[in-house]
Amino acid sequence: MLKRTVAIMALAGLVALSGCERDSYLPGKREDLRASGNEDQPAARAQDRSAPISLPAQVQNSEWTHTIGTPRTRVSHAALRAAPQPVWSTPIGQGDTRRQRITADPVVAGGRVFTLDAAAKVTATSTEGQTLWSREVTPPAARSKDATGGGLAYGAGKLFVSSGFGQLTALAPDSGKVLWQQRLRATGSGAPTVYGGMVYLVAGDDTGWAIDAETGRVQWQVTAMPDVSNVLGAPAPALNDTYAIFAFGGGEVQATFRKGGLRAWNGSVRGQRRFSAASKVGDITGDPVIDGSRVYVGSHAGRVVAMNVANGERIWTAQQGAMNPVFPVGGSIFVISDRNELVRLDARDGSRIWGVELPGFTKSRPRRQVERVPHYGPILAGGRIVVASGDGKLRFFDPESGKLSYSAAVPGGATTDPVVAGGTLYVVGSRGQLHAFR
Repeated sequence: MLKRTVAIMALAGLVALSGCERDSYLPGKREDLRASGNEDQPAARAQDRSAPISLPAQVQNSEWTHTIGTPRTRVSHAALRAAPQPVWSTPIGQGDTRRQRITADPVVAGGRVFTLDAAAKVTATSTEGQTLWSREVTPPAARSKDATGGGLAYGAGKLFVSSGFGQLTALAPDSGKVLWQQRLRATGSGAPTVYGGMVYLVAGDDTGWAIDAETGRVQWQVTAMPDVSNVLGAPAPALNDTYAIFAFGGGEVQATFRKGGLRAWNGSVRGQRRFSAASKVGDITGDPVIDGSRVYVGSHAGRVVAMNVANGERIWTAQQGAMNPVFPVGGSIFVISDRNELVRLDARDGSRIWGVELPGFTKSRPRRQVERVPHYGPILAGGRIVVASGDGKLRFFDPESGKLSYSAAVPGGATTDPVVAGGTLYVVGSRGQLHAFR
């Protein structure tokens, strides 16, 4: 009898509840919690505009010896056809794997293209695609799989190779013969810079080195606060006749007098874009780039800053993270942002002129959107802004409007910045191949 009474009361309760008015959902559009992160910029994109730009004349450069940070070795506008076609591809060694990555941009000098694979092998290739020589720079007591990363630079008649094994090696460019090696006591995964008979580089993300290019002897060092939250590959130093600008993993920027290493000033790119930074990693991924009296530096966490080269004074800050060195030209700054946009900024104040959204995630389904498509560059060549991407595309954009004007396929996807010399564009693919477009 008791059970029957309880059942009747429960049924009555259900009937009563069914007669109640259902709660209404909050009105408005439902947003995807896994959205790409660019949705917080609709107002900025709505204000994007085409703006005239005065570009320097194209030059028929025969060499590309460094990353773009130093004015003396930067090619501001390389000559290139409007629609370059693939002309050859050749293997250079091991490609990207789960544990090892290619981080060194190719350099071109003396009719040779130099590359560094993911396992510390340097290869010289002719401009027509023939392998000329290869050289392992793995230390005798180590295995090639024990480290990864590194950089290349050419100067003073030598090829300089930094490696994740913590060594700087000078090679003869015609044969690959080892001329000297210097231990760095830390990973040497950043690209070196050669200037005035010296080699400058950052090792371990917290030590700047100045090494004699002829002998390999250490001339001086500078240090910064260590930081463990770093990405692979340290920033390449940028130099002019007076200063050497070093950037470090903790977001610190130091200017030293180039010849003696005396510190001139300290700066910082610490901090992150509020609410929408793609990462909290404060590592400087936008290597220092000197242009006139300014140096531009960017971080992974939503910052690009312009500083006075002479005293480090902050001129402006843009809420854009720089995944690579910015490219300054014609009164504008071009940057690949942490939100996978190619952005044009006004060099006067850092304000946005336009932005073009690049492919974001490797997977289209929201629940699988974990790995982002990497993008490399930008550079200016053939009158267009060039970006090489990990999704297998080489893209060319109009610098005035940001409109995509041409694209070409990169087998396996790009894993380095593109470089241009002799009217040919070179880029290394993730499968360990050097690709040439002409």
